[in-house]
Amino acid sequence: MSVAAIATMTTRTGLKVFTTILDKPYQTGRKVAENFKATMKIIFDQHLPQWNYFAKPELQVI
Repeated sequence: MSVAAIATMTTRTGLKVFTTILDKPYQTGRKVAENFKATMKIIFDQHLPQWNYFAKPELQVI
C-alpha cells in the first residue's frame, strides 16, 4: 500500500489517518541516558486516551 493511499483513508466516523515515512536507515548502537524512561513525558489524547497518546522525551545531553 502506498503512502498516498494510506493518507486518504478514514474510518466510518470520519477519523483521518496520518502517516510519515522515514526514508533513512535507523542508527544502531546509540546509547540513552539511564533516566530516559523516568523523564519521558506521556501526553494522552482527550478523545481516546487509552489508544491515542505520544511520548515526548526531555532533551538530554549525554
